Amino acid sequence: MQVAIAGNIGAGKTTLTRLLAKHYKWDAHYEDVVDNPYLDDFYHSMDCWSFNLQIYFLNSRFRPGFSNEIKRKKYHSRSNYL
Repeated sequence: MQVAIAGNIGAGKTTLTRLLAKHYKWDAHYEDVVDNPYLDDFYHSMDCWSFNLQIYFLNSRFRPGFSNEIKRKKYHSRSNYL
């Protein structure tokens, strides 16, 4: 079983993921925000950088090994959907 959390930035997806994973003893998967080259720019100019940020997140889901990694996880936090 996989559970996906979707919502806007700042809606509390990571907090909800952490709480549910702890309660049900599930492994959680979070999208990369540390190495994201667009996140800081997005917060400073959302109109200008929102497309780049969405494409970055979409591309990160297709990186080699991502689907195998997700299959091993029971809980998955997504920061966005296109």
